[in-house]
Amino acid sequence: MSNSLPLPTDVRLMNLAAALLLLVFVVLSLGSGAWWVLRHPVFAIQSITVQGEVVRSHAASFRNHVVPQLSGNFFTLNLAQAQQAFQSVPWVREAVVHRVFPGQLRSVVLEHQPMATWGEEGGNFMVNEQGQVFEAPVEDVDIEKLPRMQGPEGTSQLVTRMYRVMTPLFETLDFRLEKIELTARGSWRVWTDSGALVELGRGTESELMQRVDLLLKTLPQVTGRYNRTPLALLGADLRHKDGYALRLRGVSTLAENDKNGLDGSRR
Repeated sequence: MSNSLPLPTDVRLMNLAAALLLLVFVVLSLGSGAWWVLRHPVFAIQSITVQGEVVRSHAASFRNHVVPQLSGNFFTLNLAQAQQAFQSVPWVREAVVHRVFPGQLRSVVLEHQPMATWGEEGGNFMVNEQGQVFEAPVEDVDIEKLPRMQGPEGTSQLVTRMYRVMTPLFETLDFRLEKIELTARGSWRVWTDSGALVELGRGTESELMQRVDLLLKTLPQVTGRYNRTPLALLGADLRHKDGYALRLRGVSTLAENDKNGLDGSRR
């Protein structure tokens, strides 16, 4: 039977230090190898594929807006930043970006569907079907067929909703809304394709609908008195408490009040 003597403290410390040095060397070696592999050109992004609703977005737009914003290779690329790069392309509303091994980047995009132009004439701002304001070349759409919306910053969804509420009401008399505006004071006004300006005033959605409903139900009766159709309407002011005021083409100022609460008609 043999008894082993414990190693001296200094020997044990030397062995521990050697083991730690070996571990550090292995870790550094693995790290350097991994870094070299990750940085190797074979893992660079070789191609970008765009799928989804791609109607108005062109390859040149993606190349000019996306490529300069991408940094890193297949493994180090930040997908969140890549997504923002794709969404910076005009007409792109949403984008989802995936890696496809070994060196491909795939993006599935949804484009803005323009519902109306936004703001003053001559700008490149539009409103999509979700009521979001976006900027894109208006030359890509037939803006003559789009209505115009206008309102303070941050009100595009409210204006879009009011447009959708008012459109079917005016269509009952074959009016098409050409423009809708929410003023800084919270007052609403609309323009029709026949050139009429209708001042709706302020109020809740229900109150505004009631005013418009009164106008449209009684307008044929009023215009019929003067051998005209509702399309003779030049302007209407619905801000009166118990009625409204009208301006009709070819009709002079009318002094007497209508039984339906009309204030009168003037050119």
